Amino acid sequence: MLAVLGELPAKDEGWAFEMKWDGVRAIAYLERGQRLLSRNDKDITVAYPELGGLAEAVGGPAVLDGEIVAFDKDGRPSFKALQPRIHQRHPTRIRALANSTPVTYMVFDVLHLGGEPLISRPYTERREILEGLGLSGPQWETPPPHPGSGAEAFAESKRLGLEGIVAKQTDSPYRPGRRHKSWTKVKNFKTQEVVIVGWKSGEGRRAGTIGSLMLGIHDDTGRLVYVGNVGTGFTEEMLDDLAQRLRPLEQAESPIQGEVPREDASGVHWVAPQLVGEVSFAEWTGEGRLRHPSWRGLREDKDPGEVVREE
Repeated sequence: MLAVLGELPAKDEGWAFEMKWDGVRAIAYLERGQRLLSRNDKDITVAYPELGGLAEAVGGPAVLDGEIVAFDKDGRPSFKALQPRIHQRHPTRIRALANSTPVTYMVFDVLHLGGEPLISRPYTERREILEGLGLSGPQWETPPPHPGSGAEAFAESKRLGLEGIVAKQTDSPYRPGRRHKSWTKVKNFKTQEVVIVGWKSGEGRRAGTIGSLMLGIHDDTGRLVYVGNVGTGFTEEMLDDLAQRLRPLEQAESPIQGEVPREDASGVHWVAPQLVGEVSFAEWTGEGRLRHPSWRGLREDKDPGEVVREE
């Protein structure tokens, strides 16, 4: 189930308020071991060996929903810190990263338990069942809803440097695969998923490598349209990884199905629109461009066709 971007509910009654965790969404299937599936149904189990004891902690068949999160040195969720973990599949490197940058599975819903489906039950019942599992371990937690009002929860998320909150209607069922207003996310800063459509060479210390990425999203008609470029927010490791991924995708023609300003189109290495990333930004311009975007990282849990403007 996916949340809709919006504002705080007008009234607190009938709503619960959870912190929004800045990581990778994962459904955990637990029965004689476990499988972790990303939002686009990719099996990501092997990337997070430190979560291997979760099935034993539950003690029986279950399906859980939650967010895989990495923390920075100040103890705050960091999507940038999580980046090296997301796409890693080499066993030796995975073990090293699990030690240097361990993740935590923040569990916020239970969909099945002991073979019984729970998705039709209201949020309050599912939450009670989830908390009854006592999932608080070395690499997994069940963070509780905020005890105060929506405004207080939102203020607390800002104080803690979190992405925001998710307001959930207490009588709502779990709607698999659907985006519904009964889950409303309220953010402290703007983010947007984007499709990488090309790149430009850098200058100075970035000469010979990526200087900026060309970005697109799908409009209301399904066309892939240009929304600007991003040249900040990268680490050297990110740039090296992007270069390796983008070179095999280069093509002669632009994949954009609309106009690209001449000055932006000059010197672009166009690529097949197969990689999804995420940026933070100040606002949308009147021309439909991202103002002051900053790169946050790749989103391998998202498919290019899903990327639309988030209002």
